[in-house]
Amino acid sequence: MMKWIPIVLTLALTACSGSTSKTTYYQLPAAEKSAAAVVSSTDTLRPAVFVQQVSVPDYLAGNGLVYQSSDVKYVIASNHLWASPLDQQLQQTLVANLSAALPGWLVSGSPLGAQQDTLNVNVTGFQGRYDGQVVISGDWVLEHQGQILKHSFALTLPQAEDGYDALVRTLAKGWQQEAQQIADAIRSKN
Repeated sequence: MMKWIPIVLTLALTACSGSTSKTTYYQLPAAEKSAAAVVSSTDTLRPAVFVQQVSVPDYLAGNGLVYQSSDVKYVIASNHLWASPLDQQLQQTLVANLSAALPGWLVSGSPLGAQQDTLNVNVTGFQGRYDGQVVISGDWVLEHQGQILKHSFALTLPQAEDGYDALVRTLAKGWQQEAQQIADAIRSKN
């Protein structure tokens, strides 16, 4: 009987060591930036957009990527994590995507002065879904010269491949598409 104890212990340790998963971190890619802009005194004449805030609900505010496994069930990954908080990534990539979509404009996550448009975005959905689709939803509010424009968005995009890498790339693609819609609205107001 004693000769089986080392074998059982070895099998148990092997099973435990095989169940640990490697943690992977993800960052949203942004649109390609053109050459770095140098801010000068003439920039005060350029139209400006202050991306004040991008907010997310609690279930998206954690570290884990979110997957909707049924119409009512959401799974938050424990080993597939955002490299930095999602709201920060969304704001940073929105600034980069708007900068690319609005050449000649100043777009910043910091206040730019009195003559600026102010943009606030509320993201309510940013996840993969059980049917192979990616969901991005929410609304944004643009304040331009005392006028308020509010717009809701709901994108559903097919995920071309399986896996978290493809999920993050598809989420980034959808976020870039929404940034283009916001840029079009900003341009039409000015």
